[in-house]
Amino acid sequence: MNHLIVQELEQSQEHHLGLTLMAGRKGLRKKITHSQVQKMGLALTGFTQFVNPERLQIIGNTEMAYFKTLIPETQEKVVRQICSLPLSCLVITRGLEVPELLLREGDEKGIPVFRTNLRSFDFIEKITKFLEEKLASTSSLHGVLMDVFGVGVLLLGKSGIGKSECALDLILRGHRLVADDMVHIQKRSPSFVFGSGFEVIQHHMEIRGLGIINIRSLFGVEAIRERKKIELILELMEWDAHREYDRLGFEEEKFSILGVELPMLRIPVTPARNLTTIIEVAVRNHLLKVMGYDSALEFEKKLLHKMEERGGTTVEIEGEVE
Repeated sequence: MNHLIVQELEQSQEHHLGLTLMAGRKGLRKKITHSQVQKMGLALTGFTQFVNPERLQIIGNTEMAYFKTLIPETQEKVVRQICSLPLSCLVITRGLEVPELLLREGDEKGIPVFRTNLRSFDFIEKITKFLEEKLASTSSLHGVLMDVFGVGVLLLGKSGIGKSECALDLILRGHRLVADDMVHIQKRSPSFVFGSGFEVIQHHMEIRGLGIINIRSLFGVEAIRERKKIELILELMEWDAHREYDRLGFEEEKFSILGVELPMLRIPVTPARNLTTIIEVAVRNHLLKVMGYDSALEFEKKLLHKMEERGGTTVEIEGEVE
């Protein structure tokens, strides 16, 4: 199971969490395994049955206001009961004053206690995004990821087939590079995967005969993207005269990345074919399908209608009409 170390919360600057460690430094190596956070509402009443220790726990204005209504003996009992759990960490929002007893228990039990000036709502939005990125399932694929007409297109194919050269031609036509050679992939929800470049090679591309080129330096920031949702897979393949290729568009292949099924097209490569144009048309056709219009199905309907008008018979075999 993916996890992050609590210390990463303190060190993170990118998401502007504004966290200050108040107590429990010896517990900074504890793990958080869930992207969903948990508010300690019922736990402050003494009901801790459903507290998940490996989630980040939040005490906001409402919870703290309730806590202050308790008599000192009950406050002490509640704090000790909460801190008896192996909590990963606690966060106090709105810059609220942290009870001294909670600070002492945090230090004693090794439970990191943070404070942020953010409101609970704002903090939960930021921390959820941070945790989703850190805890997402990840993988990597050899390929090129492009943003073509706003669609994340992953080009696959064996080394030397021409993926990078094709991507360079797409860049010259105004499309944007996300990653070349190795694509870092994150699963951000049950049905979405995002791709980005690895830090060392980000914005760079290898072109045989030229070597390594920096796309950002050559074409400017409008020619690159840091991250893009992957929506379409295109596999470039050497032309094989003995192989049957889909000529009508009825076949719908899928390619699985981290358990997410994505539409895939196999594109034969020959010297006479303009791959860049084919890719652009493939993306336009994909956008039409997303909007509910399938050119192949519309063609089939028209063909069947014409044959019925002429009194012919039709036989449909695996999407082809004879």
